[in-house]
Amino acid sequence: MTQSETLPPLTAASIKRVQEGVAAASDCAIRQTIDETLNGLEAIKQGHQEHRAKPWLRRFVMRSLIHSFFRVQVEHLERIPKEPAILAVNHLHHIDPLLLLAELPTQPYYYILGDARTLYNKWWKRFVLKFAGGVIPLERVWKEELAVIAAAKSGRQDLVDLATAIEQTVTTGEDIHTLRQIDRIVVSILTRGDGMVLFPEGRLGNTEGNLHLPLKRGTVIYALRTGVAIVPLALIGTHDLYLGKELTIRVGEPLRFSQTTRPKRQEVETALDALQNAMLTLLPKDYQEPTGTKLFRYFLNHMLW
Repeated sequence: MTQSETLPPLTAASIKRVQEGVAAASDCAIRQTIDETLNGLEAIKQGHQEHRAKPWLRRFVMRSLIHSFFRVQVEHLERIPKEPAILAVNHLHHIDPLLLLAELPTQPYYYILGDARTLYNKWWKRFVLKFAGGVIPLERVWKEELAVIAAAKSGRQDLVDLATAIEQTVTTGEDIHTLRQIDRIVVSILTRGDGMVLFPEGRLGNTEGNLHLPLKRGTVIYALRTGVAIVPLALIGTHDLYLGKELTIRVGEPLRFSQTTRPKRQEVETALDALQNAMLTLLPKDYQEPTGTKLFRYFLNHMLW
């Protein structure tokens, strides 16, 4: 599959989102929040105290928010082990992390790896997340931004300035220092007894019941290196939101693999195939989007952009 086939189509809405993303990339408050959060998480390994809400309080706040707008159904929550684990989840909407934190057990304490600019692009998000804790900001280039760059190179003169701004402003997070820092933080979280929520698709999906394949390898590599189980989860109904919609979290059986300090390629591929199959099994085969009146649809679908 070529890059042009994998990039999303450019619309007025996606171009506007890219413009907002570029502005966020140069926002000093966002930059400061990312640095403080990552440095604070890494400092825990040296015995420093982490600023985070009590697990029960975080869950209460998130649940109160989510249940004000939606009906939530959780299937087989008892399958989540009480010891550290990685929860591998499909990703359909920016609300997914909040939905999970509203329903997950409070022990172990779960951290979520999320897109930094989406997490921190509004002051109220920075305020809430600083209070709640448990978030690891990940810097990356969005698919929409790559689409803008590709379109500019293909002759879209109206996008040349925006493409230049992306290349000059947006941090990819792929430098060695950042990659190693994220790696140290995730491994430290798992080895000290806490859990991780990861979205192995590496991007937002656009269709209920489908996975964006191939899955990223990071989820199974962390599981192999630390020896923790991977619990596959399916989120159903979050792609298109409106008031009172039923959202479902479906939990699968834990996957366990032999621990190895340096996972071999075949071990990674075998674990990745097992995870992919487990996640696909949990997803609905014939999802039908409900019809009828959909109150506050635009607001609920865009409030976390």
